[in-house]
Amino acid sequence: MAKALEQLPLEFQSKMENIDVVVENWPTKEQLSRVKLRSPTQLLGLYEGVPKTRRGGGYGLVPPDKITIFQKPIEARRHPDKQIETEIQKVVCHEIAHHFGSTEESLRRIESERLRKISRLR
Repeated sequence: MAKALEQLPLEFQSKMENIDVVVENWPTKEQLSRVKLRSPTQLLGLYEGVPKTRRGGGYGLVPPDKITIFQKPIEARRHPDKQIETEIQKVVCHEIAHHFGSTEESLRRIESERLRKISRLR
């Protein structure tokens, strides 16, 4: 996971503040219910905090935002180590995008467009 953070563009690395990134084996029941999922294998990562776009002038002296990467669900989806590394990179970027204010809907739209472009190139 450290490698995934190091590979982020410098403009994002320099603007990440007051955020912890951790790895857990599985999501908790509370985390699953918060995002309205039932199966722990469905949740690969989770951003918990106040996105930078919603922080006002009085934002301060608060606990860090938290990005949790869930190891076992990622491993269950990807078998070779290279696939796991690629998936971790995608999940880290996805959750950091939430930190910067992107919604789940906008991220899904971006991913769909990216996949369409890739399929056209083939």
